[in-house]
Amino acid sequence: MLFRNVVGQQMAKNGLLKMWHNNVFPHALLISGAEGTGGLPLGLAVAQYIFCENKTETDSCGKCDGCDKAERLKHVDLHLTFPSVSPKSGVKPMSKIYIDEFREFVQQSPYGTTYDWLQHINAENKQGNITAEECREILHDLTLTSHKGTKVQIVWRPEYLGKEGNILLKLIEEPPQGTILILIAEQIEDILPTIRSRTQEVKLAPISPRDIAEALSTRSLTDPRNAAQIAHMAMGSYTEALRLVRNADNDLFPEVRQLFNALFTNNGLAIAKFAEEWSKAGREQQKNFLNYVIQLVEQAVRARYRPDAASTLPDGEAQFVQKLSGTKVPFEGFGEMASAISDTIFYIERNAHSKTQLHALAIRLQYIIKRGTIKDLKI
Repeated sequence: MLFRNVVGQQMAKNGLLKMWHNNVFPHALLISGAEGTGGLPLGLAVAQYIFCENKTETDSCGKCDGCDKAERLKHVDLHLTFPSVSPKSGVKPMSKIYIDEFREFVQQSPYGTTYDWLQHINAENKQGNITAEECREILHDLTLTSHKGTKVQIVWRPEYLGKEGNILLKLIEEPPQGTILILIAEQIEDILPTIRSRTQEVKLAPISPRDIAEALSTRSLTDPRNAAQIAHMAMGSYTEALRLVRNADNDLFPEVRQLFNALFTNNGLAIAKFAEEWSKAGREQQKNFLNYVIQLVEQAVRARYRPDAASTLPDGEAQFVQKLSGTKVPFEGFGEMASAISDTIFYIERNAHSKTQLHALAIRLQYIIKRGTIKDLKI
C-alpha cells in the first residue's frame, strides 16, 4: 500500500513521515480511528515504506522487491495478526490459518470492516478473537532474526485481545532490536490501558468530503457529481462511501429540490407524489436519499452561522443550501428536521411501511417549516 493510495489523512501521513526522517519513529505505534477512516491501509503503507529499498521523502517507490512483497503481504519480515475464528472443533483461532484469505481480503477491500473480514472467512455468527496462543506465537516470531534488517508486526484490531493482551506487555515496552509494532484500532476504549500506555498514538480524523469525492472520482467509481453527493453522506468514512456507491442509482439532488419546493409551497399533490414514487425504491436507496437530505440540512445550519466557511458542495447544492439557510426556519427547526428524518430512517430499517413513513415525514417537515410563517417560497 502506497501512502498516496490512502484516502485523505494527510496530517497523519506527514506526522509519520516526519518521525521516520527524524529517527524518532516509535517502536510501538497505535493508529486509532473510526471505521472507514483508513487505519489498516495506513498501517500497511507504513510497513511498505519501512521495507522499501528506494523510498522517497514522501512515499515508497512501489517498484522494488521490498515494495512488491509488502504490497502482496508476503514480505518475510512482515507479521500479521487479526481477529480469527476456530476453523473446526478443537482447533484454536490463529491468524496463520487464515493468512491467504487475509491477503485476498486486503487486496479486494483494504477499507473493509472487521465484520466484512469475518464474513469473508465464513465465520457466520462466531465472534472473532485474538487468543493467548496467538500472543505467544507473536512473541516467538519476533525473537527470530530478521532477514532484511527490520521486523514489522501489525496487529489489526487489538481490541480483540482482551486480557490476553497482558502477554504482550513486555514485548510492547521493550521489543527486540529492529522490531516495530503497529497496532490498528477503532475503539481504543476497549484496549487494555496497560497496552495503550506503552504505545504512541496517531489519531485519524474523519476523512473530508473533498478527499472522499476525489478518491471516488479519480478511481472511476462514480461520476464527479455523484461522488460529491456521496462524500457528504459518508460522514467521514470511505467504507461508507463505497457502500453508498454500490447502492446509488442516480443524482439525488433534483428529487430533494422538488421535495422542498413542495414543502415550502404547501403542494399536497407533489408531497403525495414524492411518497408514492420513493416508496417504490429499495430501502437502501430510501435511506441514502434521507441521509443526503440530513447532510444538506446540516450544511444549511453551517451556512447560516458560518457564512465565511468554504463550501465543498457542487454549485446546485451550494445554492440550495444558501437559500435554505436564508429562510425563516429557526435554528431549532433545522434540528427538528434532522431528527424527524433520522426517525424515518430508523423505522424504514425495521421494515415499516415506507409510503406511510415518507408521507408522514413530509407532513412533519411541512409543519416545522410553516411555524416559520413562510409562504410560497421556492428554493
